[in-house]
Amino acid sequence: MKDVTLFRRRLLDWYAVNARTLSWRGAGDPYLVWVSEIMLQQTTTQTVEGYFNRFITAFPTIQSLAAAELDSVNRLWEGLGYYRRCSQLHQAAKIIVNQYGGVFPRNEDTVRKLPGIGRYTANAVLSIAFDRQLPILEANTQRLYARLTALRSDPAEKKANDALWHFAESLLPKTGSGRFNQALMDLGSLVCTAKNPLCLSDAVLFGRGSVCPAAGFCQAAKLGLQKDIPLQKIRERAAECSELAVLINRRSRTLLVRYPQGVRWAGLWDFPRTAFEAADTVGKKLAAMTGYHILLGEDITVLKHSVTKYRITLHFCRGVITGHKNAAQYETRWATADEMQTLPMNSTARKLVRLISG
Repeated sequence: MKDVTLFRRRLLDWYAVNARTLSWRGAGDPYLVWVSEIMLQQTTTQTVEGYFNRFITAFPTIQSLAAAELDSVNRLWEGLGYYRRCSQLHQAAKIIVNQYGGVFPRNEDTVRKLPGIGRYTANAVLSIAFDRQLPILEANTQRLYARLTALRSDPAEKKANDALWHFAESLLPKTGSGRFNQALMDLGSLVCTAKNPLCLSDAVLFGRGSVCPAAGFCQAAKLGLQKDIPLQKIRERAAECSELAVLINRRSRTLLVRYPQGVRWAGLWDFPRTAFEAADTVGKKLAAMTGYHILLGEDITVLKHSVTKYRITLHFCRGVITGHKNAAQYETRWATADEMQTLPMNSTARKLVRLISG
């Protein structure tokens, strides 16, 4: 880019007026930045705000997060999805406490070895909290950089992705990189949006009067390609599938199972659930999961929901135990109604708890 100095000045002038007010900004605390960046992965800022405030109120320091039970941490994460992020955050907090005295490390290589932290997250935390001169590349800035350089290929492809990282690095000032990176993210979020970027509005496209501080620098705008860049992937049609969850009660308690590591919803509790198949197949799977032989009963309800690339029809029915099998693949517990309110669950299980609670 020509005249990077002018671009930086215009961007920071714009940011001084338009910066988003976010709970994790301004304190210079790497813990707050880290938690927010993990939450923001695959999740909108608007959604994260409420979760972040509740999470930090419960776990105000790395030490308090490391000392907490995973069930308590997962319960506060419930509804954010991508639950592996939460368990990795918890694991990383324990490592920081045990190996680094509870102080977030400042070395880039050390930070990237922590669970759940890749190049972007490490660079974001270190630049924002410690003003390290490190580039960032996430959804908003990837789209912004692609348009600034008129990138015609898929930004996710290695060659293109490497080029965008290099471009991001070339933009960084020697000091104030944290503020500069946040300005870039806000520009991508507020102006250089995925659909209908504001440069396509009635604002003057080029010059200081433009709504966009990148006006005059943006190659996509000069070519009229803002809607075509970045290259959009063709989304695969969601696959349809059916599942069955079972309500089993005994002496005012309900049978729940906890998903093990390595499977969807790891660490969360749920009603015994399996693919909706022939009755004998379902019975065998439920027996292996819970350690009990279960006879399926009447239907209670049917829910439809989406998980990543699947559209799931969930059948919820009653069941009774007809026998016991010693080994169970999943951890089980008989939970009271009050306990079910405090245990971490996936969103559909929580809906079913509300249903049976009246």
